[in-house]
Amino acid sequence: MDCRIETRCIHGQTDGSAEHPYGAISTPIYQTATFAHPGVGVSSGYDYVRESNPTRRELEETVRSLEGACDAVACSSGMAAQGLLMELFGEGDHILCSEDLYGGAVRMFETVCRKRGISVSYTDTTDAASTEQAVRENTRALYIETPSNPTMRVTDLRAMREIADRHGLLLIVDNTFLSPYFQNPLSLGADFVLHSGTKFLGGHNDTLAGFLCSRDPGWAEEIRALYKTIGCCLAPFDSFLILRGIKTLPVRMERQQENAQILARWLGEQERVEKVYYVGLPEHPGYEINQRQARGSGSMISFTVDSAETARRVLERVKIISYAESLGGVETLLTYPMLQTHADVAPEVRERLGITDRFLRLSVGIEHVDDLICDLGQALE
Repeated sequence: MDCRIETRCIHGQTDGSAEHPYGAISTPIYQTATFAHPGVGVSSGYDYVRESNPTRRELEETVRSLEGACDAVACSSGMAAQGLLMELFGEGDHILCSEDLYGGAVRMFETVCRKRGISVSYTDTTDAASTEQAVRENTRALYIETPSNPTMRVTDLRAMREIADRHGLLLIVDNTFLSPYFQNPLSLGADFVLHSGTKFLGGHNDTLAGFLCSRDPGWAEEIRALYKTIGCCLAPFDSFLILRGIKTLPVRMERQQENAQILARWLGEQERVEKVYYVGLPEHPGYEINQRQARGSGSMISFTVDSAETARRVLERVKIISYAESLGGVETLLTYPMLQTHADVAPEVRERLGITDRFLRLSVGIEHVDDLICDLGQALE
């Protein structure tokens, strides 16, 4: 059956092929490292867990369906998924990236990739013309985050696809902030989609996971071979937890977005808040593009306060909200990117992007929004 995304989040494959032994409703955890062969040269379809596992395979099929991919692999973390993708590139290759990017991705580009002879440069991908000017003869891929982390810039993915086609590039999109519930980059021309499954897909801040989704069967086959060889697979129990989280993805995303819209407007009215970054606000410069290419604005907000002292006071005084480094869970988290997620980004780059000692990032949860407002209000006093 061709079911809607809310149904696919709960049931995964809806063609009856995902029936479980004994009629189990929840996906069983196949906590085994290896599988017996029925006979010589005969396989049950599963041999060794580094290659495949029934629990993980159901998760991968669910994510594949949600993203509209031809295949998806579940990795031990979002960074593991990025590392797996980088195996497609080699010495002499160049990757052009969004300049506002998760700090862990920058760290991988600046250390592991450069050590392997892969060059990386950064540009404002919200400006298609300047992005195209930054393409080099040896550029092999565009690497995009939209909305970006942490200043919520929105890149026009259709425009990036046009650039990629003119120059024979791969288009890679990190879709962590909106999740497949709100945005499907493959349908907009991306070749690969990355997720930190730790975030919205898992949704409960209790396990790490990452996903790499492919549009092209040829690339998917190569990714599968690398996946088996490198061994960055997600464990069966963690696969179970992410599957369980995805079942409530639609209701969580809707509630989190509803809360974020209210909080973003409220923050904009506070005396000590100088700027609010939220793509759901009509005054956001990327609002119209996001409206065209996504089904929602998500629940990530960043904001700048009037001083470093105010920022630190808010971090230390919140009570319901936790000062913590992550996002996408049911709990609201407040992050200090300068010291946490983007500590490995060069200080001059952080300063230029506005990631200063007055800049805070808020991942809005599903608590009652009045309690969140009360908590932030007392912390801002």
